[in-house]
Amino acid sequence: MTTASLTLSEFRQFFNNFSLSSLAVPAVILLILTMLVLPLPPLMLDVLFTLNILLALVTIMVAINTKAPMDFSAFPTVILVCTMLRLGLNVASTRVVLLEGHKGGDAAGQVIEAFGAFVVGGNYVVGFIVFSILMIINFIVVTKGAGRSSEVAARFTLDAMPGRQMAIDADLAAGVIDQEEAKERRLLVSQESDFYGTMDGAAKYVRGDAIAGLLILLINLIGGVTIGLMQYDLTFDQAARAYVLLTIGDGLVAQIPALIISLATALIVARVSTNQSAPEQAATQLANPMAFYITGSILVILGLIPGMPNLVFLTLGSVAIGLGYISAQANGQKALDQLETQNIETNSNQQGDTETPIDWDDATQVDVISLEVGYGLIPMVDEERGGKLLNRIKGIRKKLSSELGFLLPAVRVKDNIDNEPEDYRIMLNGSVRGSGSIQVSKEMAINPGNVLTQLEGIPTKEPAFGLDAYWIEPADREFAQASGYTCVDSGTVIATHLNSILLHNAKELMTFDVAQELVDRIETHSPKLVEDLIPEKITLGVLVQVLQNLLEENISLKDMRTILETIAKEASSTQNPKALTAAIRPELGRLIIQDLVDVNETLPVLTLDPELEQLFNDLVTRSQNPDEIALEPSLADGLFTSTREAIDELERKELPAVLVVSPIIRAWLSKLLRRVTKDLTVLSYVEIPDDQPISVTSTISIKREEAANAGQQ
Repeated sequence: MTTASLTLSEFRQFFNNFSLSSLAVPAVILLILTMLVLPLPPLMLDVLFTLNILLALVTIMVAINTKAPMDFSAFPTVILVCTMLRLGLNVASTRVVLLEGHKGGDAAGQVIEAFGAFVVGGNYVVGFIVFSILMIINFIVVTKGAGRSSEVAARFTLDAMPGRQMAIDADLAAGVIDQEEAKERRLLVSQESDFYGTMDGAAKYVRGDAIAGLLILLINLIGGVTIGLMQYDLTFDQAARAYVLLTIGDGLVAQIPALIISLATALIVARVSTNQSAPEQAATQLANPMAFYITGSILVILGLIPGMPNLVFLTLGSVAIGLGYISAQANGQKALDQLETQNIETNSNQQGDTETPIDWDDATQVDVISLEVGYGLIPMVDEERGGKLLNRIKGIRKKLSSELGFLLPAVRVKDNIDNEPEDYRIMLNGSVRGSGSIQVSKEMAINPGNVLTQLEGIPTKEPAFGLDAYWIEPADREFAQASGYTCVDSGTVIATHLNSILLHNAKELMTFDVAQELVDRIETHSPKLVEDLIPEKITLGVLVQVLQNLLEENISLKDMRTILETIAKEASSTQNPKALTAAIRPELGRLIIQDLVDVNETLPVLTLDPELEQLFNDLVTRSQNPDEIALEPSLADGLFTSTREAIDELERKELPAVLVVSPIIRAWLSKLLRRVTKDLTVLSYVEIPDDQPISVTSTISIKREEAANAGQQ
């Protein structure tokens, strides 16, 4: 009883999972094997030839309307199945033509007879020539071109894989994308390489099919005429008329689907991935009023020349000018609709101001972090239209919050009609900290500094780091990456710029509310520490200044417990935020070092010339307020120049830039050098752990005359 019920359950499960679509490919394979072995009646041939044409038409319609080649990833399999089905039909029809061809035109079915009679048109010599031209077009033009395009696409895709993988890793490390998006991108890269590699092989099937069709044509002609003459005692004219008709008809019903499949292959491998199908791209990109006006004018001029087909040229020229006018009207209406939408929003705001009383809600506070975009960049932030910029901003917030040790405020993204359509502005506390212009439909190819190859594109500057770059077409991405450029899309450009600004201005994001939140989180684990510290020993305002000082020098607040414990120990002797910061830094020495080099790795450092360091020590010691120390201009210029040269040398060696000085001058010198570079970390001797290995790479020095003059002053 149990066995029976189990069997029934399994049967039901099998029946529920059963799908007719799963039997489609096996059924086609069995059908092909049947056609290769068993003779088929003419009626069955008619059905299968019609089905072959239907399958080819469906395939090319799907290829035309796909927005990206990967949307039709099953295309190589479809090519293989269609090719084998067509070859199987050729074998089956050849058998029927050679065996029954002497009986008349309908011996191999009505489809073959109809196609043959249509092309031959009563003259089998002309029919043979027309069919030969069709074969040449398919074999030499379409098939050969599609095969070459597939080969080139596969090669460039495979060559670009390492660069694309590195770009994904870079975006992940920069916080532009999260782990899930990185996983999706890696999968897409792998799928694209597999697709184009398979397409290269599938193109060989198409080319082989064209060659096989040509050979089958010759075999049918020679074999058919020979059989008619020797076996059925037909005259040469009778045999030629009968078998040429059937052969050409057989070839047509096979080669027309082959030509359609070849064209579909060419369309797929020649496509550029966009959010539009091929008809949408053509309608958008070809709707150029000026092009239609010039073309129409040329045709009209040609139509006025005596001897020309005046009516045809004048008619088509007028049509071209009319299309130009329609395109211009459509483009103008589109721009008008956008402007009207903006005006409606503005008018509604103005009406609200006049109809409602003004209160404190109208005096809105500035956002801590905001991103203002022109109306041309709105699709990048509209998730319903495929915009991914908001997700990237969330990834940046998450990454920086983890690195800095506190939760960054939300980034408010809003449009600004005062901006140019493709401009953006990054604002902190209401002030602009960065801006740029984006080419939405293009990609930015960034020169890391060592690439000499010039690209065809619009020269520009990468907004975050000021590197030389080009705005290029997406189709040129592979070539740019192969040349050594780093290619990123427009959304990544904005996200990277935002990440850089937030990282270098983290001090301004530390507010009283954020500091209180940090204290509250520590209080849940160490209530006694917080209770004895705030406000008993220091105020929240002093704590905020200390945390801002740490963030200003790129020190993470992840170890908040150590920071508060150090303040608790030092607060009895000083309330000065700078002194408290100086006391905290040695306690966070290992945390600072690990952001520079790996564990147990030697730390390369720069040092000051002993005389120069002694000079600075004297200046800071004698000064009551080190912030007011003014260096002699030549001394300052010499210091900045030597420091910049030392940093550039370390960058060429891909080493971190770290300057080690005495504790007395560390804070003053760090603030001074931040005016010229943000790539230098200034440490004191006491901040380096005793077990940390170091190596002095170079010494920063200036001319002795300049140092002597500064010392006398």
